[in-house]
Amino acid sequence: MKKILALSMLALPVALSAQNALDMYQLSQGNLRGTARFMSMGGAFTALGGDLTTLNQNPGGIGVYTSSEIGATLDIDFQRTSTTDPGYPNNVNTQTKAACNNFGYVGAVQTGSDLMPFFNWGASYSRVSSFNRHYKGTLDMPTSVSNYIAANTSLLSPGYTTSDLDGYTSGYNPYQETYAPWMSILAYNAYAINPVDPLATSGTNYTGLFNGKSSGVASFDILEQGYVDEYSINFGGNFVNTVYWGVGFGITDISYTQQAYYSEDMQNIAIPSNGTDPSTGGSAAIGTENGDGFIDLDSWKNINGTGFNFKAGVIVRPIQQFRIGAAIHTPTYYNLTSQTYSSMGFSFPKTGYEGWTETDEGYVQYTDWTMRSPWRFMVGAAGIIGRYGLVSVDYEYKAYGDMRSGARGGNTFDVINGDVQNYYRGVSTLRVGAEWRVSNNVSIRAGFAWESSPVKDGVNEGEQIIYTEGAYGTETTPSYSFDGNTIYGTCGIGYHYGNFYIDAAYVHRHRNSTFHAFDTYDLNYLNQSLPATYAATPVSQVTDNNNNLVFTLGFRF
Repeated sequence: MKKILALSMLALPVALSAQNALDMYQLSQGNLRGTARFMSMGGAFTALGGDLTTLNQNPGGIGVYTSSEIGATLDIDFQRTSTTDPGYPNNVNTQTKAACNNFGYVGAVQTGSDLMPFFNWGASYSRVSSFNRHYKGTLDMPTSVSNYIAANTSLLSPGYTTSDLDGYTSGYNPYQETYAPWMSILAYNAYAINPVDPLATSGTNYTGLFNGKSSGVASFDILEQGYVDEYSINFGGNFVNTVYWGVGFGITDISYTQQAYYSEDMQNIAIPSNGTDPSTGGSAAIGTENGDGFIDLDSWKNINGTGFNFKAGVIVRPIQQFRIGAAIHTPTYYNLTSQTYSSMGFSFPKTGYEGWTETDEGYVQYTDWTMRSPWRFMVGAAGIIGRYGLVSVDYEYKAYGDMRSGARGGNTFDVINGDVQNYYRGVSTLRVGAEWRVSNNVSIRAGFAWESSPVKDGVNEGEQIIYTEGAYGTETTPSYSFDGNTIYGTCGIGYHYGNFYIDAAYVHRHRNSTFHAFDTYDLNYLNQSLPATYAATPVSQVTDNNNNLVFTLGFRF
Protein backbone atom coordinates (compact mmCIF):
# COMPACT_ATOMS: atom_id res chain seq x y z
CA MET A 1 0.00 0.00 0.00
CA LYS A 2 1.23 3.48 -0.81
CA LYS A 3 2.05 5.66 2.15
CA ILE A 4 1.93 9.45 2.39
CA LEU A 5 5.16 11.40 2.66
CA ALA A 6 4.53 14.65 4.54
CA LEU A 7 7.35 17.17 4.68
CA SER A 8 6.81 20.57 6.23
CA MET A 9 8.92 23.48 7.37
CA LEU A 10 7.60 26.34 9.46
CA ALA A 11 9.26 29.74 9.39
CA LEU A 12 8.24 32.71 11.50
CA PRO A 13 9.48 35.99 10.07
CA VAL A 14 10.54 38.74 10.59
CA ALA A 15 14.11 39.57 11.49
CA LEU A 16 14.48 42.77 9.49
CA SER A 17 11.33 43.69 7.58
CA ALA A 18 7.74 42.51 7.26
CA GLN A 19 6.11 44.82 4.80
CA ASN A 20 5.91 45.74 1.15
CA ALA A 21 4.15 48.20 -1.15
CA LEU A 22 0.95 46.17 -0.90
CA ASP A 23 0.91 46.48 2.89
CA MET A 24 1.52 50.22 2.63
CA TYR A 25 -1.51 50.68 0.40
CA GLN A 26 -3.63 48.48 2.64
CA LEU A 27 -2.79 50.54 5.71
CA SER A 28 -3.42 53.86 3.92
CA GLN A 29 -6.95 53.14 2.69
CA GLY A 30 -9.88 55.21 3.88
CA ASN A 31 -13.60 54.47 3.98
CA LEU A 32 -16.70 56.66 3.87
CA ARG A 33 -17.26 56.86 7.62
CA GLY A 34 -18.59 59.45 10.04
CA THR A 35 -21.93 60.70 11.32
CA ALA A 36 -25.16 59.49 9.72
CA ARG A 37 -25.77 62.92 8.15
CA PHE A 38 -22.26 62.98 6.68
CA MET A 39 -22.55 59.45 5.25
CA SER A 40 -26.10 59.91 3.91
CA MET A 41 -24.83 62.83 1.79
CA GLY A 42 -21.90 60.87 0.34
CA GLY A 43 -19.37 62.70 2.52
CA ALA A 44 -19.65 65.90 0.44
CA PHE A 45 -18.97 68.26 3.34
CA THR A 46 -15.76 70.08 2.37
CA ALA A 47 -17.69 73.32 1.79
CA LEU A 48 -20.42 72.76 4.38
CA GLY A 49 -18.93 72.13 7.81
CA GLY A 50 -21.07 72.19 10.91
CA ASP A 51 -20.81 68.41 11.42
CA LEU A 52 -18.69 66.39 13.86
CA THR A 53 -17.08 64.50 10.95
CA THR A 54 -15.53 67.72 9.63
CA LEU A 55 -12.91 67.39 12.38
CA ASN A 56 -11.49 64.54 10.27
CA GLN A 57 -12.24 66.03 6.84
CA ASN A 58 -12.09 69.85 6.58
CA PRO A 59 -11.12 71.44 9.91
CA GLY A 60 -12.46 74.73 8.57
CA GLY A 61 -15.92 73.26 9.17
CA ILE A 62 -15.51 73.79 12.90
CA GLY A 63 -15.62 77.54 12.31
CA VAL A 64 -19.23 77.27 11.10
CA TYR A 65 -20.48 76.32 14.58
CA THR A 66 -22.35 78.98 16.57
CA SER A 67 -23.33 76.60 19.39
CA SER A 68 -21.78 73.60 21.12
CA GLU A 69 -22.55 70.01 20.13
CA ILE A 70 -22.00 66.48 21.37
CA GLY A 71 -22.91 63.30 19.48
CA ALA A 72 -22.22 59.59 18.93
CA THR A 73 -22.71 57.26 15.95
CA LEU A 74 -23.48 53.54 15.69
CA ASP A 75 -22.49 51.81 12.42
CA ILE A 76 -23.79 48.33 11.51
CA ASP A 77 -21.84 46.89 8.56
CA PHE A 78 -23.34 44.01 6.54
CA GLN A 79 -20.45 42.67 4.45
CA ARG A 80 -20.79 40.47 1.39
CA THR A 81 -17.72 39.41 -0.61
CA SER A 82 -17.90 37.07 -3.59
CA THR A 83 -15.29 35.55 -5.88
CA THR A 84 -15.78 34.70 -9.55
CA ASP A 85 -13.58 31.91 -10.87
CA PRO A 86 -14.14 30.48 -14.39
CA GLY A 87 -15.55 26.96 -14.24
CA TYR A 88 -16.54 27.10 -10.58
CA PRO A 89 -19.62 28.39 -8.71
CA ASN A 90 -19.31 31.84 -7.17
CA ASN A 91 -18.14 31.68 -3.58
CA VAL A 92 -19.97 34.12 -1.29
CA ASN A 93 -18.91 35.04 2.25
CA THR A 94 -20.92 37.28 4.58
CA GLN A 95 -20.30 38.77 8.01
CA THR A 96 -21.86 41.50 10.12
CA LYS A 97 -19.91 43.97 12.25
CA ALA A 98 -21.19 46.72 14.55
CA ALA A 99 -19.19 49.51 16.16
CA CYS A 100 -19.41 53.05 17.46
CA ASN A 101 -17.43 54.64 14.64
CA ASN A 102 -17.68 58.28 15.73
CA PHE A 103 -18.26 60.39 18.79
CA GLY A 104 -17.17 63.92 19.48
CA TYR A 105 -17.66 67.30 21.04
CA VAL A 106 -17.43 70.84 19.69
CA GLY A 107 -17.39 73.85 21.97
CA ALA A 108 -18.38 77.25 20.55
CA VAL A 109 -17.20 80.31 22.47
CA GLN A 110 -18.46 83.82 21.68
CA THR A 111 -15.59 86.31 21.75
CA GLY A 112 -17.60 89.55 21.62
CA SER A 113 -15.49 90.70 18.68
CA ASP A 114 -16.98 91.76 15.35
CA LEU A 115 -13.81 90.62 13.60
CA MET A 116 -13.90 87.04 14.94
CA PRO A 117 -17.23 86.52 16.70
CA PHE A 118 -16.59 82.83 17.55
CA PHE A 119 -13.58 80.77 18.55
CA ASN A 120 -14.31 77.05 18.59
CA TRP A 121 -12.55 73.88 19.63
CA GLY A 122 -13.41 70.22 19.34
CA ALA A 123 -12.28 66.68 20.02
CA SER A 124 -13.47 63.49 18.37
CA TYR A 125 -12.88 59.78 17.93
CA SER A 126 -13.49 58.27 14.48
CA ARG A 127 -12.97 54.86 12.93
CA VAL A 128 -11.76 56.20 9.61
CA SER A 129 -11.07 52.80 8.03
CA SER A 130 -12.06 49.17 8.53
CA PHE A 131 -10.11 46.29 7.00
CA ASN A 132 -12.65 43.54 7.73
CA ARG A 133 -13.07 41.20 4.75
CA HIS A 134 -13.28 37.43 4.15
CA TYR A 135 -13.11 35.79 0.75
CA LYS A 136 -12.13 32.42 -0.71
CA GLY A 137 -12.30 30.57 -4.00
CA THR A 138 -11.16 27.76 -6.28
CA LEU A 139 -8.96 28.17 -9.38
CA ASP A 140 -7.60 26.09 -12.22
CA MET A 141 -3.81 26.10 -12.16
CA PRO A 142 -1.85 27.30 -15.20
CA THR A 143 1.29 26.89 -13.07
CA SER A 144 2.34 26.33 -9.46
CA VAL A 145 3.54 28.62 -6.71
CA SER A 146 6.54 26.28 -6.50
CA ASN A 147 7.59 27.25 -10.05
CA TYR A 148 7.26 30.93 -9.17
CA ILE A 149 9.52 30.46 -6.15
CA ALA A 150 11.99 28.34 -8.15
CA ALA A 151 12.32 31.07 -10.79
CA ASN A 152 12.89 33.80 -8.23
CA THR A 153 15.41 31.66 -6.35
CA SER A 154 17.37 30.78 -9.50
CA LEU A 155 17.66 34.44 -10.55
CA LEU A 156 19.17 35.57 -7.25
CA SER A 157 22.60 37.15 -7.33
CA PRO A 158 24.58 35.81 -5.60
CA GLY A 159 22.94 32.43 -5.97
CA TYR A 160 22.26 30.00 -3.13
CA THR A 161 23.11 26.31 -3.11
CA THR A 162 21.12 23.52 -1.50
CA SER A 163 23.53 23.64 1.44
CA ASP A 164 22.72 27.33 1.94
CA LEU A 165 18.97 26.63 2.01
CA ASP A 166 18.95 23.35 3.95
CA GLY A 167 17.24 23.79 7.31
CA TYR A 168 17.68 20.18 8.41
CA THR A 169 21.41 20.46 9.07
CA SER A 170 22.07 20.31 12.79
CA GLY A 171 23.20 23.63 14.27
CA TYR A 172 22.49 25.57 11.07
CA ASN A 173 19.64 28.08 10.63
CA PRO A 174 19.40 29.35 7.03
CA TYR A 175 16.85 32.00 8.01
CA GLN A 176 19.43 33.74 10.17
CA GLU A 177 22.75 32.66 8.65
CA THR A 178 22.16 33.56 4.97
CA TYR A 179 20.65 36.45 3.06
CA ALA A 180 18.50 34.08 0.99
CA PRO A 181 14.80 35.01 0.75
CA TRP A 182 12.85 33.23 3.42
CA MET A 183 10.30 32.05 0.87
CA SER A 184 13.06 30.20 -0.97
CA ILE A 185 14.24 28.58 2.25
CA LEU A 186 10.70 27.66 3.25
CA ALA A 187 9.94 26.09 -0.16
CA TYR A 188 13.22 24.17 -0.39
CA ASN A 189 12.78 22.59 3.03
CA ALA A 190 9.19 21.65 2.15
CA TYR A 191 10.51 20.04 -1.08
CA ALA A 192 8.42 22.40 -3.20
CA ILE A 193 11.53 23.46 -5.17
CA ASN A 194 14.40 21.15 -6.12
CA PRO A 195 17.78 21.60 -7.81
CA VAL A 196 17.85 21.39 -11.61
CA ASP A 197 20.82 19.03 -11.38
CA PRO A 198 19.80 16.54 -8.67
CA LEU A 199 23.40 15.36 -8.13
CA ALA A 200 24.98 18.81 -7.92
CA THR A 201 25.99 20.28 -4.56
CA SER A 202 27.02 23.71 -5.81
CA GLY A 203 24.28 24.52 -8.33
CA THR A 204 22.03 27.52 -7.76
CA ASN A 205 19.25 26.77 -10.27
CA TYR A 206 15.96 25.24 -9.17
CA THR A 207 12.75 23.84 -10.66
CA GLY A 208 9.22 23.77 -9.37
CA LEU A 209 6.73 20.92 -9.31
CA PHE A 210 4.70 21.81 -12.42
CA ASN A 211 5.76 20.63 -15.89
CA GLY A 212 4.15 20.44 -19.31
CA LYS A 213 1.96 17.47 -18.34
CA SER A 214 0.83 18.76 -14.95
CA SER A 215 -2.62 19.94 -13.98
CA GLY A 216 -4.27 20.92 -10.75
CA VAL A 217 -6.77 22.92 -8.75
CA ALA A 218 -5.81 25.69 -6.33
CA SER A 219 -7.82 26.99 -3.37
CA PHE A 220 -7.43 30.15 -1.32
CA ASP A 221 -9.02 31.52 1.84
CA ILE A 222 -8.19 35.09 2.94
CA LEU A 223 -9.39 36.67 6.19
CA GLU A 224 -8.56 40.32 6.89
CA GLN A 225 -9.34 42.18 10.10
CA GLY A 226 -8.41 45.52 11.60
CA TYR A 227 -9.01 49.24 11.67
CA VAL A 228 -7.58 52.74 11.66
CA ASP A 229 -8.87 54.87 14.54
CA GLU A 230 -8.18 58.59 14.71
CA TYR A 231 -8.38 60.89 17.71
CA SER A 232 -8.62 64.52 16.59
CA ILE A 233 -8.21 67.86 18.33
CA ASN A 234 -9.25 70.91 16.33
CA PHE A 235 -9.35 74.66 16.74
CA GLY A 236 -11.05 77.22 14.52
CA GLY A 237 -13.20 80.27 14.15
CA ASN A 238 -14.52 82.74 11.63
CA PHE A 239 -13.77 86.19 10.36
CA VAL A 240 -16.78 88.52 10.02
CA ASN A 241 -19.03 85.49 9.37
CA THR A 242 -17.47 85.13 5.92
CA VAL A 243 -14.23 83.16 6.25
CA TYR A 244 -14.28 80.04 8.44
CA TRP A 245 -10.96 78.46 9.33
CA GLY A 246 -9.66 75.50 11.29
CA VAL A 247 -6.57 73.48 12.08
CA GLY A 248 -6.37 70.00 13.51
CA PHE A 249 -3.99 67.42 14.92
CA GLY A 250 -4.75 63.72 14.60
CA ILE A 251 -3.35 60.74 16.48
CA THR A 252 -4.01 57.40 14.79
CA ASP A 253 -4.12 53.87 16.14
CA ILE A 254 -3.77 51.15 13.51
CA SER A 255 -4.11 47.36 13.55
CA TYR A 256 -4.17 45.02 10.57
CA THR A 257 -4.25 41.21 10.62
CA GLN A 258 -4.30 38.89 7.61
CA GLN A 259 -4.66 35.12 7.57
CA ALA A 260 -3.96 33.71 4.10
CA TYR A 261 -4.30 30.03 3.24
CA TYR A 262 -3.37 28.73 -0.22
CA SER A 263 -3.24 25.12 -1.44
CA GLU A 264 -2.61 23.22 -4.68
CA ASP A 265 -3.94 19.73 -5.47
CA MET A 266 -1.81 18.59 -8.44
CA GLN A 267 -1.50 15.67 -10.84
CA ASN A 268 1.50 14.50 -12.90
CA ILE A 269 4.01 16.73 -11.15
CA ALA A 270 7.79 16.35 -10.86
CA ILE A 271 8.09 15.05 -7.30
CA PRO A 272 11.47 14.44 -5.61
CA SER A 273 12.72 10.86 -5.33
CA ASN A 274 15.77 8.69 -4.53
CA GLY A 275 16.55 10.62 -1.35
CA THR A 276 16.95 9.62 2.26
CA ASP A 277 15.32 11.09 5.31
CA PRO A 278 17.16 14.37 6.16
CA SER A 279 15.63 14.40 9.63
CA THR A 280 17.82 11.40 10.49
CA GLY A 281 20.99 12.86 8.99
CA GLY A 282 20.52 11.75 5.38
CA SER A 283 20.92 13.91 2.29
CA ALA A 284 18.13 15.90 0.76
CA ALA A 285 15.93 14.11 -1.74
CA ILE A 286 17.35 14.16 -5.26
CA GLY A 287 16.00 13.34 -8.68
CA THR A 288 12.41 13.57 -9.83
CA GLU A 289 9.60 11.29 -10.86
CA ASN A 290 6.05 11.91 -12.02
CA GLY A 291 3.20 11.63 -9.54
CA ASP A 292 0.43 13.44 -7.73
CA GLY A 293 0.91 15.79 -4.81
CA PHE A 294 -0.61 18.39 -2.53
CA ILE A 295 1.05 21.59 -1.34
CA ASP A 296 -0.23 24.20 1.09
CA LEU A 297 1.01 27.57 2.34
CA ASP A 298 -0.49 29.01 5.50
CA SER A 299 0.51 32.60 6.35
CA TRP A 300 -0.40 35.04 9.11
CA LYS A 301 0.68 38.62 9.66
CA ASN A 302 -0.14 41.42 12.06
CA ILE A 303 0.86 45.07 11.74
CA ASN A 304 0.06 47.59 14.45
CA GLY A 305 1.29 50.99 15.56
CA THR A 306 0.50 54.66 15.95
CA GLY A 307 0.86 57.80 13.86
CA PHE A 308 0.17 61.49 13.75
CA ASN A 309 -0.94 64.03 11.14
CA PHE A 310 -1.93 67.65 10.71
CA LYS A 311 -4.87 69.17 8.85
CA ALA A 312 -5.85 72.69 7.87
CA GLY A 313 -8.88 73.99 6.04
CA VAL A 314 -11.01 76.97 5.17
CA ILE A 315 -14.58 77.67 4.07
CA VAL A 316 -15.47 80.96 2.38
CA ARG A 317 -19.03 82.27 2.09
CA PRO A 318 -18.92 85.17 -0.39
CA ILE A 319 -22.73 85.31 -0.44
CA GLN A 320 -25.37 83.75 1.80
CA GLN A 321 -26.35 81.07 -0.75
CA PHE A 322 -22.90 79.86 -1.78
CA ARG A 323 -19.84 78.40 -0.06
CA ILE A 324 -16.48 77.10 -1.24
CA GLY A 325 -14.06 75.07 0.85
CA ALA A 326 -10.57 73.57 0.71
CA ALA A 327 -8.47 71.42 3.01
CA ILE A 328 -5.07 69.77 3.10
CA HIS A 329 -3.97 66.76 5.16
CA THR A 330 -0.32 65.98 5.73
CA PRO A 331 0.68 62.33 5.51
CA THR A 332 0.23 60.27 8.63
CA TYR A 333 3.69 59.45 9.97
CA TYR A 334 3.58 55.95 11.44
CA ASN A 335 5.79 53.96 13.77
CA LEU A 336 4.80 50.34 13.18
CA THR A 337 5.57 46.86 14.44
CA SER A 338 5.06 43.73 12.34
CA GLN A 339 4.84 40.07 13.19
CA THR A 340 4.38 37.19 10.74
CA TYR A 341 4.05 33.41 10.73
CA SER A 342 4.15 31.00 7.79
CA SER A 343 4.12 27.27 7.25
CA MET A 344 4.49 25.24 4.08
CA GLY A 345 3.75 21.56 3.57
CA PHE A 346 4.08 19.11 0.68
CA SER A 347 2.71 15.57 0.62
CA PHE A 348 2.66 12.89 -2.07
CA PRO A 349 2.26 9.07 -2.27
CA LYS A 350 5.66 7.38 -2.06
CA THR A 351 6.72 4.01 -0.66
CA GLY A 352 9.66 3.66 1.67
CA TYR A 353 9.06 6.75 3.79
CA GLU A 354 6.73 5.32 6.44
CA GLY A 355 6.41 7.71 9.39
CA TRP A 356 8.50 10.44 7.84
CA THR A 357 7.12 13.71 9.21
CA GLU A 358 9.34 16.66 10.11
CA THR A 359 8.17 19.91 11.69
CA ASP A 360 10.19 22.87 12.93
CA GLU A 361 8.23 25.15 15.28
CA GLY A 362 10.43 28.13 14.42
CA TYR A 363 10.40 31.32 16.46
CA VAL A 364 8.67 34.69 16.69
CA GLN A 365 10.39 38.04 16.24
CA TYR A 366 9.10 41.58 15.83
CA THR A 367 10.12 44.25 13.34
CA ASP A 368 9.93 47.99 13.86
CA TRP A 369 9.56 50.19 10.78
CA THR A 370 8.16 53.52 9.65
CA MET A 371 5.65 54.52 7.01
CA ARG A 372 4.42 57.77 5.50
CA SER A 373 0.87 57.64 4.14
CA PRO A 374 -0.31 59.77 1.17
CA TRP A 375 -0.93 63.51 1.15
CA ARG A 376 -4.61 64.47 0.77
CA PHE A 377 -6.04 67.56 -0.93
CA MET A 378 -9.73 68.42 -1.24
CA VAL A 379 -11.91 71.22 -2.56
CA GLY A 380 -15.68 71.66 -2.52
CA ALA A 381 -18.58 73.94 -3.33
CA ALA A 382 -22.08 74.08 -1.89
CA GLY A 383 -25.24 75.94 -2.83
CA ILE A 384 -28.03 76.77 -0.39
CA ILE A 385 -31.55 76.56 -1.83
CA GLY A 386 -33.61 79.06 0.17
CA ARG A 387 -34.43 77.74 3.64
CA TYR A 388 -35.21 74.24 2.49
CA GLY A 389 -32.31 72.57 0.77
CA LEU A 390 -28.68 72.39 -0.24
CA VAL A 391 -26.45 70.68 -2.79
CA SER A 392 -22.74 70.02 -2.25
CA VAL A 393 -19.95 68.71 -4.51
CA ASP A 394 -16.42 67.65 -3.46
CA TYR A 395 -13.24 66.61 -5.24
CA GLU A 396 -10.38 64.93 -3.38
CA TYR A 397 -6.92 63.82 -4.51
CA LYS A 398 -4.96 61.25 -2.53
CA ALA A 399 -1.31 60.84 -3.60
CA TYR A 400 -0.73 57.09 -3.16
CA GLY A 401 2.39 57.26 -5.30
CA ASP A 402 4.08 59.36 -2.60
CA MET A 403 3.88 56.71 0.14
CA ARG A 404 7.26 55.91 1.67
CA SER A 405 8.64 53.38 4.16
CA GLY A 406 11.90 52.80 5.96
CA ALA A 407 13.65 51.32 8.94
CA ARG A 408 13.66 52.99 12.31
CA GLY A 409 16.60 55.37 12.28
CA GLY A 410 15.99 56.85 8.83
CA ASN A 411 17.17 54.26 6.26
CA THR A 412 14.66 54.00 3.40
CA PHE A 413 13.48 50.80 1.73
CA ASP A 414 14.36 51.69 -1.86
CA VAL A 415 12.99 48.50 -3.48
CA ILE A 416 9.66 48.81 -1.69
CA ASN A 417 9.38 52.54 -2.38
CA GLY A 418 10.20 51.83 -6.02
CA ASP A 419 7.27 49.40 -6.20
CA VAL A 420 5.00 52.12 -4.79
CA GLN A 421 5.94 54.42 -7.65
CA ASN A 422 5.75 51.66 -10.26
CA TYR A 423 2.32 50.30 -9.37
CA TYR A 424 0.35 52.95 -7.49
CA ARG A 425 -0.93 56.34 -8.57
CA GLY A 426 -2.94 59.21 -7.17
CA VAL A 427 -6.62 58.53 -6.52
CA SER A 428 -9.41 60.95 -7.44
CA THR A 429 -12.64 60.95 -5.44
CA LEU A 430 -15.83 62.74 -6.45
CA ARG A 431 -18.57 63.21 -3.84
CA VAL A 432 -22.06 64.68 -4.35
CA GLY A 433 -24.67 65.23 -1.64
CA ALA A 434 -28.07 66.87 -1.23
CA GLU A 435 -30.45 67.62 1.62
CA TRP A 436 -34.07 68.79 1.58
CA ARG A 437 -36.13 69.88 4.58
CA VAL A 438 -39.61 68.39 4.19
CA SER A 439 -40.91 69.94 7.43
CA ASN A 440 -39.61 72.01 10.30
CA ASN A 441 -38.33 68.85 12.00
CA VAL A 442 -37.59 66.35 9.21
CA SER A 443 -34.95 66.35 6.46
CA ILE A 444 -34.21 63.78 3.76
CA ARG A 445 -30.77 63.27 2.20
CA ALA A 446 -29.01 61.46 -0.62
CA GLY A 447 -25.49 61.18 -1.94
CA PHE A 448 -23.06 59.49 -4.30
CA ALA A 449 -19.30 58.98 -4.26
CA TRP A 450 -16.87 57.54 -6.81
CA GLU A 451 -13.23 56.71 -6.11
CA SER A 452 -10.80 55.75 -8.87
CA SER A 453 -8.54 52.73 -8.75
CA PRO A 454 -5.15 53.27 -7.05
CA VAL A 455 -3.46 50.87 -9.49
CA LYS A 456 -1.72 52.17 -12.59
CA ASP A 457 -3.08 51.19 -16.00
CA GLY A 458 -1.67 47.94 -17.34
CA VAL A 459 -0.57 46.52 -14.00
CA ASN A 460 -3.17 43.73 -14.12
CA GLU A 461 -2.18 42.63 -17.62
CA GLY A 462 0.21 39.92 -16.45
CA GLU A 463 3.73 41.34 -16.80
CA GLN A 464 4.21 43.08 -13.46
CA ILE A 465 6.92 41.81 -11.14
CA ILE A 466 5.84 43.20 -7.80
CA TYR A 467 8.04 42.50 -4.82
CA THR A 468 6.12 40.64 -2.10
CA GLU A 469 9.10 39.46 -0.03
CA GLY A 470 9.73 42.61 2.02
CA ALA A 471 12.71 44.92 2.09
CA TYR A 472 15.12 42.13 3.09
CA GLY A 473 13.40 39.08 1.62
CA THR A 474 11.75 37.93 4.84
CA GLU A 475 8.08 38.06 3.73
CA THR A 476 6.52 34.67 2.95
CA THR A 477 3.04 35.59 1.65
CA PRO A 478 3.12 35.71 -2.17
CA SER A 479 -0.61 36.43 -2.66
CA TYR A 480 -1.97 39.95 -3.06
CA SER A 481 -4.92 41.88 -4.50
CA PHE A 482 -5.30 45.02 -6.62
CA ASP A 483 -8.40 47.18 -6.08
CA GLY A 484 -10.50 48.73 -8.82
CA ASN A 485 -12.89 51.66 -8.63
CA THR A 486 -15.12 52.08 -5.57
CA ILE A 487 -18.70 53.39 -5.76
CA TYR A 488 -20.97 54.54 -2.92
CA GLY A 489 -24.71 55.16 -3.06
CA THR A 490 -26.23 56.76 0.05
CA CYS A 491 -29.48 58.10 1.50
CA GLY A 492 -30.85 59.04 4.88
CA ILE A 493 -33.27 60.93 7.06
CA GLY A 494 -32.89 63.32 9.98
CA TYR A 495 -35.21 64.43 12.77
CA HIS A 496 -34.61 67.13 15.35
CA TYR A 497 -36.70 68.26 18.29
CA GLY A 498 -35.51 71.20 20.29
CA ASN A 499 -31.80 70.73 20.91
CA PHE A 500 -31.85 66.97 20.26
CA TYR A 501 -31.41 65.31 16.89
CA ILE A 502 -31.30 61.78 15.51
CA ASP A 503 -30.09 60.89 12.01
CA ALA A 504 -30.17 57.62 10.09
CA ALA A 505 -28.32 56.63 6.92
CA TYR A 506 -28.10 53.73 4.51
CA VAL A 507 -24.84 53.31 2.60
CA HIS A 508 -24.08 50.84 -0.19
CA ARG A 509 -20.46 50.29 -1.20
CA HIS A 510 -19.36 48.38 -4.32
CA ARG A 511 -15.78 47.52 -5.30
CA ASN A 512 -14.14 45.06 -7.67
CA SER A 513 -10.64 43.67 -7.06
CA THR A 514 -8.34 41.05 -8.57
CA PHE A 515 -6.77 38.43 -6.33
CA HIS A 516 -3.39 37.06 -7.43
CA ALA A 517 -2.25 33.83 -5.80
CA PHE A 518 1.32 34.86 -6.69
CA ASP A 519 3.05 37.05 -9.22
CA THR A 520 4.07 36.16 -12.74
CA TYR A 521 7.59 35.01 -13.68
CA ASP A 522 9.66 34.43 -16.80
CA LEU A 523 9.17 30.88 -18.10
CA ASN A 524 12.63 31.12 -19.70
CA TYR A 525 14.36 32.01 -16.44
CA LEU A 526 16.88 29.17 -16.89
CA ASN A 527 17.91 30.53 -20.30
CA GLN A 528 18.10 34.30 -20.21
CA SER A 529 19.22 34.41 -23.85
CA LEU A 530 15.62 33.66 -24.85
CA PRO A 531 12.97 36.39 -24.92
CA ALA A 532 11.02 36.72 -21.70
CA THR A 533 7.75 34.79 -21.73
CA TYR A 534 5.56 35.52 -18.75
CA ALA A 535 3.65 32.74 -17.04
CA ALA A 536 -0.09 32.91 -16.58
CA THR A 537 -0.85 32.66 -12.86
CA PRO A 538 -4.03 31.90 -10.86
CA VAL A 539 -6.22 35.04 -10.68
CA SER A 540 -9.68 35.50 -9.19
CA GLN A 541 -12.18 38.36 -9.45
CA VAL A 542 -13.33 39.60 -6.04
CA THR A 543 -16.43 41.76 -5.55
CA ASP A 544 -17.29 43.59 -2.33
CA ASN A 545 -20.88 44.71 -1.71
CA ASN A 546 -21.21 46.22 1.75
CA ASN A 547 -24.37 47.72 3.23
CA ASN A 548 -24.25 49.99 6.27
CA LEU A 549 -27.00 51.16 8.59
CA VAL A 550 -25.82 54.21 10.53
CA PHE A 551 -27.47 56.04 13.42
CA THR A 552 -26.34 59.26 15.11
CA LEU A 553 -27.76 60.76 18.29
CA GLY A 554 -26.70 64.27 19.26
CA PHE A 555 -27.41 67.34 21.36
CA ARG A 556 -26.73 71.01 20.59
CA PHE A 557 -26.51 73.60 23.35
